[in-house]
Amino acid sequence: MNRPVAPSNPSPAARPGDAAGGPLPPAAAGLPPSVGAFDYTRYPVRLPALAADGLEAVAGGSHPVVIAGGGPVGMALALGLANHGVRSVILEADDTVCVGSRAACISRRSLEIMARLGVLPAFLAKGLPWTGGRSFYKTEEVFRFEMPHDARQKLPPMINLEQYYAEHYLLEEIERRNAAAPGLIDIRWGTELTGLSQDDAGVLLEARNAQGEYRLRGRWLAACDGGQSFVRKALGLALEGTGYEGRYVIIDIELKSGHPTERRAWFDPPWNPGSTVLMHRQPDDIWRIDYQLRAGQSTEEALQPPAVAEFVQRHLDAIGEGHLPWKTVWTSVYRAGAMTLASYRHGRVLFAGNAAHAMPIFGVRGLNSGFDDADNLAWKLAFVARGLSEAALLDSYSAERIAAFHVNAENAMRSTEFMSPPSRGFDLLREAALSLSGAHRGIAQLINPRQTQAVRYEDSPLSSEDGDALPAGPLPGEAMPEQQLAQGHLTDRIGACFTLLVLRPAGADFELPAGDIAAARAEGLEHPRVGMGIGGAVGAREGAVYLLRPDGHVAARWRRLGAGVLPRVLERAAAAVQLKTLAA
Repeated sequence: MNRPVAPSNPSPAARPGDAAGGPLPPAAAGLPPSVGAFDYTRYPVRLPALAADGLEAVAGGSHPVVIAGGGPVGMALALGLANHGVRSVILEADDTVCVGSRAACISRRSLEIMARLGVLPAFLAKGLPWTGGRSFYKTEEVFRFEMPHDARQKLPPMINLEQYYAEHYLLEEIERRNAAAPGLIDIRWGTELTGLSQDDAGVLLEARNAQGEYRLRGRWLAACDGGQSFVRKALGLALEGTGYEGRYVIIDIELKSGHPTERRAWFDPPWNPGSTVLMHRQPDDIWRIDYQLRAGQSTEEALQPPAVAEFVQRHLDAIGEGHLPWKTVWTSVYRAGAMTLASYRHGRVLFAGNAAHAMPIFGVRGLNSGFDDADNLAWKLAFVARGLSEAALLDSYSAERIAAFHVNAENAMRSTEFMSPPSRGFDLLREAALSLSGAHRGIAQLINPRQTQAVRYEDSPLSSEDGDALPAGPLPGEAMPEQQLAQGHLTDRIGACFTLLVLRPAGADFELPAGDIAAARAEGLEHPRVGMGIGGAVGAREGAVYLLRPDGHVAARWRRLGAGVLPRVLERAAAAVQLKTLAA
């Protein structure tokens, strides 16, 4: 039998990293090769206008926000700030979007965030939607899961989209914003942050690129510079938590397979005994294979092209696709960890994404958590930068997102302990569960990957409890769930501002007290028009009012909104300097 083999020229490969930082990017060696339909571009490196002392000349003397790191989280934050008219500078050490698929699964919650940033159409046009997956013990299917999805939903529960596409689409939107408002987002390619200091007025940064070194000032610094964060190290900070010994090799291959888009997992398969193999379809006939290295296996040897080719061919033979031609396009290695900073705010410096936390890949909470960070931070940092809110609002960002980390980490760690047992005891428990799961559905639930979903900010200092409690619907701190309306969907009504949703019985009059919708817009929804049971879903049997934050989370809710209540609730939700200024 003639077996397909990988090409002799090596594919791009990440360098091994640790559980806190993840894999290191590949060493620069010319323009990365095209992957499927995606062609890489090197972006020009430049110096800004400098004063005689090498300090950047800036109107007003300081940039409102400087963002370290131009990956997906940094670009999402910049676009979120731009939604509020706040300018930012991005310092990105590379001069192209990321090499390799990296994060590949984008959740429904992240897609809602992408809609607010203006990139949802591009994500949906290229991404592959999916709703569930299957798990096998040896060769027997023992579990099948479906993510929540029904007719009310505008978006799929998950799409697969390589990270280089995600970054490319975010960059295209940045270019569109800059065409309309030049300089709104100043992205500086090939520029490395080399030093920083801060005082009560802001941060002083040292940067360098191929053309020289310079300094720049910013009122705020957002550290979105990934797992190997320079900012984190410069401040003497470290991630704390749990690191796991289990190592996974990640291999992207180009394979023209007709298999549907779903998540497949094989536990203890005969072709990789004592280990786990995962497989996902991605756009452009790219397939991602993750497989666990057994104890004693060398990471360096496993990443050698002959070893990669041998494993992939063995895997494809086992699943009935070994006759199809394929080639390797990316390799990496990953060690799971659930770690976080103790605080995401340090004076004038805010941390987001992998600079703030490390999350196991299981349940796809890595990049999706980063997008949630950016969504939470953008409106708060914009309000503070515009002088509308007290800087204490940024403390709520840290509190809410650290609480979300612990919720995500608890679920991810359960999956990780099953996928990569940390001890022989866990290994025996997994073997028992897998051997019984084919016949016992309850036991099979232990295999559930617990995919990511929106987290409630249960103890948020920004939330106000409803005195006259609604009988149903999202609680303060929860993200408003999607609902289908007679025309469109509920999330179509939620913008980058505080939104007052007013649901009322037919024929009832509702007038907002004068001045009570500062910083908000009102959306009235009549019961006969909304349809699809939205009244019951949000507890509006006799009417309901929800105040939504710019990130779509519920700040407060009422059966009826009394006069004078909204200003007090808004003041708390926005940590307002002076409420009347929020209407500007």
